[in-house]
Amino acid sequence: MEQLKNSMNLIYHVKNNMSINDILVSYFKLSNRLKLKLIRMQNVLLNNCFVDTRTIAKNGDTVTIILDYKEECTNIKPTKMDLQIVYEDEFLLVLNKPSGVPVHPSLYHFDDSLSNGVKYYFDKIKLNKKIRPINRIDLNTSGLVLFAKCEYIQEALIKQMANNNFEKTYLAIIDGHLEKRTGTINKPIIRKKNSIIERQVSSFGKSAITNYKVIKEFDNYSLVECMLETGRTHQIRVHFAYLNTPLIGDTLYGKKNSLLINRQALHSYKMEFTHPITNKKMCLKAPLPDDILRLI
Repeated sequence: MEQLKNSMNLIYHVKNNMSINDILVSYFKLSNRLKLKLIRMQNVLLNNCFVDTRTIAKNGDTVTIILDYKEECTNIKPTKMDLQIVYEDEFLLVLNKPSGVPVHPSLYHFDDSLSNGVKYYFDKIKLNKKIRPINRIDLNTSGLVLFAKCEYIQEALIKQMANNNFEKTYLAIIDGHLEKRTGTINKPIIRKKNSIIERQVSSFGKSAITNYKVIKEFDNYSLVECMLETGRTHQIRVHFAYLNTPLIGDTLYGKKNSLLINRQALHSYKMEFTHPITNKKMCLKAPLPDDILRLI
């Protein structure tokens, strides 16, 4: 997919006569909602003229989609933070989140979430866009969080996740040793009765699949690589607690172990996906934080 130089806009050089609607759906793969929005905003151009979906584009024509339109984002307070940027381009922002920082603002974290920091950063670089985190990790889990800089990228990445074309790999330290060095935990997860936060394995739950590989064993614990096929809340924590090997430091599903670490030993280490614009395979990694490094 071709991008206009130094902009968030996209172009397509028409090779066969086809309608604008077919180009937007077949080539750009826009959802019906976003397609209609861009047409309504007059952000779809044929040879630099506004068009609707019924217009026929001919061989040699140029279709342009304008994505760098301004958006209001008044619901998130900008807060200056020291963001650890792993990767950034016109369309994506990937950060290494420290533990203790939530991804989204909430009642108790109104102005100190990662999204608050991204809002401040977007204001600084004069990017008038909503804050769109693609993946979410727990408050006390560290590691990679991906933000889309526009709706088009958000849709494309969410579609990759839905089609299992977005790979997320975590590193965890679990209490004890596993019988098998590699395996798959395929156990459904449901919210625990009378709890807002806690989850549990249950035959009534939603499908949850975690593939794992033991990287290294220590006297009383193990370093494990976890590859998720699904993204249920607390999935890795719940699955290893089910095996009676909860994550070190996980006070919700295991036990407190402040002598080793003051939070669950879980790090979003790697993510792999296809860049929606360049179609290049992206493989991004975040180094382990000090509190996990010192255990291994």
